[in-house]
Amino acid sequence: MEKRVASGNRRSQAPDRALRQSDIPFLFLLNAEHALAKHHMPRIAECLGRLSEKDIWWRPNPASNSAGNLMLHLAGNVRQWIIAGLGGEPDIRNRDREFQEQGPIPRRVLLALLRREVRMACRVLAKLTPPDLLKVYSIQKFRVTGFHAISHVIEHFAYHSGQIIYLTKLRLGEDLGFTRLPGQKAHRPSKSSSLPAI
Repeated sequence: MEKRVASGNRRSQAPDRALRQSDIPFLFLLNAEHALAKHHMPRIAECLGRLSEKDIWWRPNPASNSAGNLMLHLAGNVRQWIIAGLGGEPDIRNRDREFQEQGPIPRRVLLALLRREVRMACRVLAKLTPPDLLKVYSIQKFRVTGFHAISHVIEHFAYHSGQIIYLTKLRLGEDLGFTRLPGQKAHRPSKSSSLPAI
């Protein structure tokens, strides 16, 4: 498997040969990039595209967050943990504000913000090496390895993506067509037919 090419990008396909233990860090990083940019981000974007501007800021109750809050929260987390924490950019996050915001921040602004942070995070991930995964970083007052930081962000992104999907289903009362097995047709095709099966 090609580990790097001159541009710093890694090959996005499975290798043509048996995997070696030395491939694991690169496969981990490829999977992290894929999870953020190709799996969860398109689903979030489709959900926001289906919700009205008002519904983006709807909260089921005062103890819950809106899809808009979750978008701000995901952008803040990705920036703090990957872009700043692993990439060395300044940490400008205001976590409390992510949950205090009541909107309306327009859909296009929320999507542009999260897409930008995901793109920047993927650039950081593309530059990381196996020693970077083992290095200890101080992020949000935690001392974590690069591996732990990336694992946290992917898990966190998946968790809140699921909440955004659930909020969208609550507001629309319909199947979004996201869940299907490989080779299985969705019950109701999503507007973005290029979404991978899950």
